[in-house]
Amino acid sequence: MAIKATIFKADLQIADMERHYYHDHALTLARHPSETDERMMVRLLAFALHAHEYLSFGQGLSTDDEPDLWQKDLTGAIKLWIDVGLPDEKLIRRACGRSEQVLVYTYGGRVAEMWFAQNSNQFERLRNLSVINLPQESTRATARLAQRTMQLQCAIQDGQVWLSDGNESVQVERMVLKEPEGKKSGANNH
Repeated sequence: MAIKATIFKADLQIADMERHYYHDHALTLARHPSETDERMMVRLLAFALHAHEYLSFGQGLSTDDEPDLWQKDLTGAIKLWIDVGLPDEKLIRRACGRSEQVLVYTYGGRVAEMWFAQNSNQFERLRNLSVINLPQESTRATARLAQRTMQLQCAIQDGQVWLSDGNESVQVERMVLKEPEGKKSGANNH
């Protein structure tokens, strides 16, 4: 018998002073049996950083044809494709062909650095790709916020990101490893 996904509920309050986006979201996250709390919380953080009325969670780990998060327009065209972790370079290339913008949020410390170093030459050709690394200390700290039912606040201002559950706050730094051509350098990729 297959192990089923574990369901998590999150009430997420977002105050993004950079994009002037202030909304509350009631989210349901299905955590795949092979997914860790850390990865799930990185998905949640990616949602907060790019929140939009049409942004939704995809199948992610369950299928190669869908990202962890995506935003489609009213015609069904993919505007934004977001993957979390260390996806295969071929999958990223395919995503870049299907979507207007592709973001990959890496984490895991040295493993993420090695993954990027191995793939950076291929990534340079992908004009609509951004790769952002999240420090291992931050992502592990966000994992400690994971509960089956969560009340979270995310504040984004001046390049800084804070995720809090009311008892504990975690600052998450973003390090841009690659950004789309023509985009100025900085951690504020939206």
